[in-house]
Amino acid sequence: MQVAEIFYSVQGEGGLAGMPSAFVRLAGCNLRCRYCDTPYARRAADGRSMSVDHVVQQLVAYPSRHVVITGGEPLLSDELDELCSKLRSASRHITLETAATVEHLVSADLISISPKLSNSTPTDSDSSPDYDNHRLNLPVLQAYLQQAQRDSSDYQLKFVLAQPKDIEEVRDILNQLCPTVPSERVFLMPQAVNRRQLARRSAWLVELCKQHGYRFCSRLQISLYGNQPGR
Repeated sequence: MQVAEIFYSVQGEGGLAGMPSAFVRLAGCNLRCRYCDTPYARRAADGRSMSVDHVVQQLVAYPSRHVVITGGEPLLSDELDELCSKLRSASRHITLETAATVEHLVSADLISISPKLSNSTPTDSDSSPDYDNHRLNLPVLQAYLQQAQRDSSDYQLKFVLAQPKDIEEVRDILNQLCPTVPSERVFLMPQAVNRRQLARRSAWLVELCKQHGYRFCSRLQISLYGNQPGR
């Protein structure tokens, strides 16, 4: 598999924020988000080729049972199922981070889904039309929700907001999903690449969370480290 990086940090987002975790970031993504903070993981060719066994060996060497598989887009990896299976055999808790635009259902302890809003559309006019056709795949989102309900597994939806009006797009997406997503599983995060942006946008986003009953996600990794690879 193509790996952009393996590192040890604390989970910065979602229900497990603050949890010491081993991370593997797989290289390769089918999207080109305007605010992407990991451009070095966009192309699979830019990653390092590693066997699944080698990846697992590095991850289990860290002093935490929590492992986060992120990207890029992990669902693009043909070896993702094998990786999850071997991590599960090693008694690891697996969080899978995905935009859920690819039809590749994988079992994990926590499926962390980040549907992309229109605020992520690239400004490059050549790539924008294609991007908007792929950034949101409601059937795949619903398939993951149905799988989670069937398997009684954990899941969460994380939305990145750049301005207050983005909340209407969030609500529109949620209204189209079936089964209905409980509000406590919905996290709203400020779009930010530095601490100043994070603080400024957090102020109004907290109020939106209070108004609509969603959970606020502060993006701990930016508060602690800024926007640094491997942190």
